[in-house]
Amino acid sequence: MMNGLQQTFTLAWRSLVQVRRNPWELGDYSIQPILFLVLFLYVFGGAIAGSPDDYLEFVLPGVIVMNMLFVTVYVGHGLNTDLTRGVFDRFRALPIPRWAPLAGRILADVVKQALCIGLLLAVGYLLGFRLATSLMHLLGMILLVLVFAVAFSWVMVLVGVMARDPEHVQLFGFTALFPVTFVSSAFVPVATMPEWLQGFVYANPVSLLADAARALLNGGPAAAPALGSLLWALGIALVFAPLSVYALNRRLARG
Repeated sequence: MMNGLQQTFTLAWRSLVQVRRNPWELGDYSIQPILFLVLFLYVFGGAIAGSPDDYLEFVLPGVIVMNMLFVTVYVGHGLNTDLTRGVFDRFRALPIPRWAPLAGRILADVVKQALCIGLLLAVGYLLGFRLATSLMHLLGMILLVLVFAVAFSWVMVLVGVMARDPEHVQLFGFTALFPVTFVSSAFVPVATMPEWLQGFVYANPVSLLADAARALLNGGPAAAPALGSLLWALGIALVFAPLSVYALNRRLARG
């Protein structure tokens, strides 16, 4: 187990170092979320909250959650790239556990997620956002989002294993995430939506996570949405982690 963990850290470092050779990926982690935050704030802020300043405390947690989901797509993208280029064939010849490359990818994603959250919080502060709770609440929000990111990364691992090439991973990943992300409470109050849609929005795990993050940053009841988010994360991990390992074993067995 200790050797497997050490190999996981080594493979995670490999995934992080690859960013230097692909600076566009770093742009997706940094420039894209800032653009989303600024566009949502100054384009929709006046219509939704009356002013950009009032909308900032509502939309910042939503953008953090949205960006977390989108960044997980690169876990599947990188994994599929390794599979299609034969890197996993080389891993099979090494004395490492089969789960180490998967765990390494996810661990590297956690580091990238933490950097993205810190960047968005810093930009939000420059735009006028101020923490209304405490440092412990802030750390709790970051930890909650990272836990959900780890769980949801297994979904994209499965997509990366099953997809034919990296382009299909991105196509399927972003296409599936857009409706789940935007049909939620991440960017607008649920009360403004049609009644027939509100039931889905309330049950959407993205809504629960956005509400929990918003409460931990701005104040309010956070226990119920945070617990719901953790239960969703646990359920996603229990379903998709075994499926991902099984699908990987089948793909490698087929050669």
